[in-house]
Order: sequence, then structure tokens, then C-alpha cells
Amino acid sequence: MIRIKNKQELVKNGRTPQNQKARALALNSLENAINAVDPRKIIESRLSLKNNVLKINGHSFDLEKFKHVYVVGGGKASGTMAEALERILDARITDSLVNVPQGSKNKTRIIKLHTASHPIPDESGVKGTRLMIEIAEKAEEDDLVICLISGGGSSLMPLPRGDISIADKRRVTDALLKCGATINEINTVRKHISDFKGGWLAKRAYPATILNLVLSDVLGDPLDSIASGPTVPDSTTFKDAVYVLKKYRLWETTPASVKKVLMEGEKGAIPETPKADDEAFKKVYNVIVGNCSTATTAAYETLRSSGLNAVLLTSVLEGEAKEAGAIFSSIAREIVASGNPVPKPAAVVVGGETTVHVTGKGKGGRNQEIALAAALRLKGLDGVVVASLSTDGVDGPTDAAGAIVDGKTLLRAGKMNLNAEKFLAENDSYNFFSKINDLIFTGPTGTNVNDISVIVVL
Repeated sequence: MIRIKNKQELVKNGRTPQNQKARALALNSLENAINAVDPRKIIESRLSLKNNVLKINGHSFDLEKFKHVYVVGGGKASGTMAEALERILDARITDSLVNVPQGSKNKTRIIKLHTASHPIPDESGVKGTRLMIEIAEKAEEDDLVICLISGGGSSLMPLPRGDISIADKRRVTDALLKCGATINEINTVRKHISDFKGGWLAKRAYPATILNLVLSDVLGDPLDSIASGPTVPDSTTFKDAVYVLKKYRLWETTPASVKKVLMEGEKGAIPETPKADDEAFKKVYNVIVGNCSTATTAAYETLRSSGLNAVLLTSVLEGEAKEAGAIFSSIAREIVASGNPVPKPAAVVVGGETTVHVTGKGKGGRNQEIALAAALRLKGLDGVVVASLSTDGVDGPTDAAGAIVDGKTLLRAGKMNLNAEKFLAENDSYNFFSKINDLIFTGPTGTNVNDISVIVVL
């Protein structure tokens, strides 16, 4: 079970009985949301092996008809997925390699786990990805390749195309992460400067059969965008990738090696990513095993069973983080004033993934920025809380999962001479919440299905 490590302290920070109760309710729901998407539970509950027949989501694979079973993959949750899969298949696995984040504590006996960097790719990631390609290319028609794919896979499974260096790929990735581009836009570029993503893994493994188990971290679960879709037909083009870089005014500073690949691709001088009519996808079976909706539903059910009038507003939230925080506080204030859209005691659950356009020099993450923006408009309210976290336990480039605020947050900060507006302008939410001890800490959770925000109004 994943726990919020500092939950007791966070509840006490509420100062008033109503705030403490609201904080406890919000934090409990977030814990249950994370545990609902524990890859071990999901894989073991949905994947079954009986009489040597592997079954999931109506698909059946008679392992006696396959000469070899290979396992490859990558992502923040892929190590945990590997643990679960290994318990089911055990010695039936012939060879394997799964890229997991540095510091991963997952342990397996058979499936090889290889550590790599996230969110910026590194040489270790390239090494692991090359080994996956070797496994894929030795797979034959009577072999089964099981892919374990989760959010973070784009960074953890890098294989630069052409003459692009990992350093150049890092520069592009870093610029895209800071400019406010959506994950779909970022992955459009990643797929076209990679020899692994955008369907290339499936192309390399053909004519083997592929079972792709996916824990989704992308809104709406578009398979070609989750971890940049290594076994999925790519719906985007080189032209689209160039458009993204120009849209965010990054084209002029994009490394020459990246520009060369993209421009040659536009001209047709190098092959496009594999499309839906490619025969390589005829033997690929894609299964979404968990997503943001799974987590938000668990949070909603927790709050409803606690006696609150709960609403699951959306599991596909997008937009600027600070704007989302302002909207959350507006919803809370409306509930207090009129009982709309739901009467007190109330709870609103929101899932999705916002973006942060970094203009300041501070440190923070999407969820911390949501919470700080919300705090600015909750001042003076009692029994009103907004809490937001990343389900992987790592919010942006920080060691915190997110943050929690209430109507007394600004009062507490003011006593310490902390100007919340200035911290928000500098994108420095981490240091703000660190000073008032309202960061949420879970540590890496082993899962990853976007972000969850909870509004509680008592």
C-alpha cells in the first residue's frame, strides 16, 4: 500500500477542526486513488494463466504454440508491472529487458531491469533500448513479445534517429518540457527523432505476436502517444513535428542534427513512422490496463463513502496549472456561497494533466503550482481544502508528489513573510510549500496515470 508519508503533519497544519477534517478527507482519497492504479493489483487481477493459456480482455494466447516469450518495455510503472508479470509467467520468459527510472526499488528474478534517466533521456536509456531492439529483432513468427508500457517511457526508452546525439535529444526534450507544450505535442516530436518510438518497435519485432500492456498517462488514452507508441501506428508526421517546434518558437534553437532529420523526413528522403496500414500491426494486441479514470473513480468513491456529496468533474483536464488552480478555488467559493454545483459537505474530483509555462527561476511542479494558485483565492474560508498530486509521486523536477492548501494557508505564510504571489510568478511553488511544510510526500509510487486534484468543502 502506498501511503502519504507526512499525512499526520499535513492534517495538523489545518489548524482549525474543520480544516483538519477536510485535509484528512482529501488526503485519504488521494491515497486510495494511487493504490487503485497499483500495477501489481491491476496486472494480477486482469491477466490470468490457466492450462498454459494466457488471457486478458478477451484475448487468449496459448503459450504452447509459442516457441519463446520475450518481455520488453519501459516507463515509471514498468518495473512494478514486470514484478507482477513475472509472478504469472515465471520460467516461461525466455529473455527480457525493461527500462526503469534511476532509483527504482523494483526487484525481479527473471526479467532484467535496466535503470535510465527521467524526464531527460541519457546514454543508459539508449543502451537499454538497443538491447530491447536486439530482443525484438531475434523474435520470429512463432514467438510472443510482451511489452510493458507506462508513462515516462518516452524518456526512458530513447534511441536517437540518424546522426542525432543523445545530448541533442536532451536539449530538445528539455525545451519542450519548459515551453508549455502538451504531452501529445512533445511526443509528436519525440517519435520523429527516434528509431524506437512511433511504431518502430513493432516493425522490428514483426512477424512475432505482440501483447502490449499499457498503463496510460495520456488524456483520452491515445495509444500512439503513450510512451510515444513504440508498438502502435503513428498518426502524426514529420510535418507535424516541425509545426510543434515552430509553434513554440523553438525551431531556431533546435540542434542542427534534429532539424536535418525532420527536414529530410518532410522531403521523403527518410521513411515516415509506420502507419496503420503497415502489416507489422496485424499481430499486435493493445490493452489499456489502467488510466486516470481508474484513479479518479477511486478518489470519488472514497469521498462519497465518507458522507460527502461528491462529483467526479473530469479525468481529462488540460490547460495551464495556475489557471486550473484559480478555477478550483472558484468552484470551492461557489459551493460555499450557493451550494452549486453540489451542496455542502461537498467534494469535487478532477484528473488530467496540466502544463506549466516556465518563465521564472524557481522550482516546482504542476500540482504544486495548482495548489499555490488555489491558495491565493481561498483566504479566509474554513473547512475548504484543495489538494493535488502526481500519481507517480514525483511532481516535476522535485521530490514531492504535490501540495495541499486551505483558507489559512496565506495567513500562515504571511506570518513567515512569504509572498505567495511572488513565489507563483517565479514558478517557485516547491520552496513556498517547503517553508510552510505543506508538500505531499509519497516517494516514487511505482505507477503513473496523470494527476489527481481534490476539492473538499465542509
